[in-house]
Amino acid sequence: MNIDWLLDFVFFYPLIMAWVWIIGGIWYYFHWESTNGSDPEHPPQTDRTPPCSIIIPCFDEAPDIRDTIHYAHASEYPDFEIIAVNDGSNDETGRILEELTEHYPRLRVVHLATNQGKAIALRTGALAAKHEFLIGIDGDALLHPKAVAWMMFHLASGPRVGAVTGNPRILNRSTLLGKLQVGEFSATIGLIKRAQRVYGRIFTVSGVIAGFRRTALDRVGYWSSDMVTEDIDISWRLQLDHWDIRYEPNALCYIYMPETLRGLWRQRLRWAQGGVETVLRHTTDLLHWTKRRLWAVALEYIVSILWAYAMFAVLVIYLVGLFVGLPAGWSTPGIIPQWAGVILGLTALLQFFVSLMIDRRYEADRRFFRNYFWVIWYPLAFWLLSMATTVVAVPRAILKRSGERARWISPDRGLRPPEED
Repeated sequence: MNIDWLLDFVFFYPLIMAWVWIIGGIWYYFHWESTNGSDPEHPPQTDRTPPCSIIIPCFDEAPDIRDTIHYAHASEYPDFEIIAVNDGSNDETGRILEELTEHYPRLRVVHLATNQGKAIALRTGALAAKHEFLIGIDGDALLHPKAVAWMMFHLASGPRVGAVTGNPRILNRSTLLGKLQVGEFSATIGLIKRAQRVYGRIFTVSGVIAGFRRTALDRVGYWSSDMVTEDIDISWRLQLDHWDIRYEPNALCYIYMPETLRGLWRQRLRWAQGGVETVLRHTTDLLHWTKRRLWAVALEYIVSILWAYAMFAVLVIYLVGLFVGLPAGWSTPGIIPQWAGVILGLTALLQFFVSLMIDRRYEADRRFFRNYFWVIWYPLAFWLLSMATTVVAVPRAILKRSGERARWISPDRGLRPPEED
């Protein structure tokens, strides 16, 4: 017995998935994205512009909420309202929101006496909304003026469209972690969403910017208050109920991301745990033939969990082999053989090149390819991070108490650029 099969799995899984994402991303680009020369500044012309409600759940957002409301209110769409839900904030968020109502006539504020969690805040905003279509954004997100129009184009295009997810873009890029995440959001997250859209289902809408049809939310029971990542769970429940979810890369929303290792770890651990919780909760639902269109997305994620544990096992075996003798067939001169490392590295660079070519239209800074150097470090940094967070997240999700309310945790929003005079 030897570990060649384990090494093969560790090598071939990321290689195969990279090519799936590359091919899927290119197909999506030529089939949908490049048609009619569309770009973020020019949404499709349509006679259907039904009103919508922008819902902003807020918890301790005092440093950012003014900008968030300002950009949301500046949306270039004929008819919309803004509902900010102050979820028992401990800082000045509530007072600031009340002050902003005097300056922004479309803004309404709902206050919750105690912190209930993002899912309850979203549900509260949805129930308070006047309109059928809902656009949810985070309390520190900055909407592009045309983003709502792009989202509404999809939501109003047909009765089976239950949700649409937009395209978050990272603002803070002053550190190595920030630069790596710029490449990650393009080379991995954006490319994966494009590929998943090609084969029919999306793993998750983005919690930063997502639009919903109220009728669809009514059918599935709105957001779950006991899930660490309510966006992953609602995406699966909508698609299990046969609603269509779409990805619109032209719907831009600007965000700040963690730029400390601690903040990044906490964020990715939450994402990983949320994915595992969702798979565990809905595994039995997937066994029905009528749910088969979600099988590809579910299989992709389950295999990624197996890969994380396989990579962890290889790493442990390698480290143990440095100090003690191992049985024949179990030792390895390195974590990944040299030729395999070269192939993976070249494939990763090709993936980054394709994704950056597609994504450059969404960047005001046309020197976007300067990030190409930094994404060279992505496989080492983020594959290891993905492995570690998944290995930790699985037992956390399994041991989590049933029905336990998911509460807000103030995220690390990175290092902000200095304000101009």
